[in-house]
Amino acid sequence: MKAADFLYHRPASVDEAVSLLADYGGAARILAGGQSLLPMMNMRLARPASLIDIRDLDALKDVRLDGDGTVLGALVRYRRIEEDPTIRERLPSLPHLLRWVADRQVRNRGTLGGSLAQADPTGEMPLAALVLGARLKIVGPEGPRSLPVEEFFIGSYATALESREMLFEIRYPRHLDHFAFFEVNRRHNDFAVVSVLVAGNRDGEGKWRGLRIGLGGVDDTPVLARNAMQAVEGGELSDEAIGMAAAEAAAEINPGEDIRGSEAYRRHLTNVYVARALQTLRERGADTES
Repeated sequence: MKAADFLYHRPASVDEAVSLLADYGGAARILAGGQSLLPMMNMRLARPASLIDIRDLDALKDVRLDGDGTVLGALVRYRRIEEDPTIRERLPSLPHLLRWVADRQVRNRGTLGGSLAQADPTGEMPLAALVLGARLKIVGPEGPRSLPVEEFFIGSYATALESREMLFEIRYPRHLDHFAFFEVNRRHNDFAVVSVLVAGNRDGEGKWRGLRIGLGGVDDTPVLARNAMQAVEGGELSDEAIGMAAAEAAAEINPGEDIRGSEAYRRHLTNVYVARALQTLRERGADTES
């Protein structure tokens, strides 16, 4: 199939892009990398009246430091995240997770902002943004606004972006010292059946602080498993505590059923892989001490 007819615009500034979004009153879509939107249009799952191509907007391509934080423009491509030494040093989990994202061709074109705006509940970049506590800058006709990522994802492929707004940049706070990631899928680079990202800091007494446990593919949005986090916060990640956290994580989710797996299967995988991720985190923290 081919996409339905649409008008095409290539604005020269962010203000022009926002103005075009307002003119179309919700009937236009932003085109960044196009790796998700264009296939949906070709299958007639998306039928925008207009595409607003923002590839020329250099203001959305910045990578800069902001104190302990790191700010990535919405148009930063996956390839740059993989290769940029600043990103690899300051946000090491992002290039690591990209190993599970599609293939080289997609990573050459796909953008960070496009992934977050797509809000695929199985996506690696939305999961990482949630676990790392990112904050998003959004621009619209009324000016910019800032939103924590916990409030950005509101449903499957749905965000808090209004029809006249676009994502401008993503600010990540200082990365936690250690992380571990596991993903289960039917074949490499397929949509995740379950994904687990954990991160935390280990203090001088061997206690874990600021632990974050994120889950993908098990609900309408990526999930921050808060009850599981409480089960291990401030402890040494003993086997008993890890088992409790894994059970809590499996109880916190609301997985659907599809051709990739049943609800029971996803709960089982969540239990298994949260435990495995926390065990890996414990080992990495111990290795750093030795």
